[in-house]
Amino acid sequence: MNTLTAGDKAPQFSLLDENESTVNLNDFIGKKRVLVYFYPKAMTPGCTTQAQNLRDAKAALDENNTVVFGISPDEPKRLAKFCQRDELNFTLLSDVDHKVADDFGVWGLKKFMGKEYDGIHRISFLIGLDGNIEHVFNKFKTKEHHQVVLDVLAELG
Repeated sequence: MNTLTAGDKAPQFSLLDENESTVNLNDFIGKKRVLVYFYPKAMTPGCTTQAQNLRDAKAALDENNTVVFGISPDEPKRLAKFCQRDELNFTLLSDVDHKVADDFGVWGLKKFMGKEYDGIHRISFLIGLDGNIEHVFNKFKTKEHHQVVLDVLAELG
């Protein structure tokens, strides 16, 4: 796993969202900052906490000209259920073949309860207006992710 770092050019991607509409990262470059957060599976406890807190922080993210994309290997139908169930107010993207996760360097070996498997590592990337990664969030608790992001946005101005 070779995770991208601050200063790297963000890989361009086009993925289906929860409504099965195509979302292109390029459409936002030069207009907004983009928070791309990778999470393992929709509607699981940690992923739900992380998503709900980002939902509740939407006004502050908007004030910082930042749009949020949550990316997981879930199918769009599962993402739609997640959005509806938790009244999410940002876009979830389906990366079923984990190509985008590979491009960002967040797909790799994981260990859980003594078992090893490949999966998504919970890492987020703040992409600047120029399309370069401004900050990588890789050490946080799911319940604090939104605040860590807001603190970095405040520092960046």
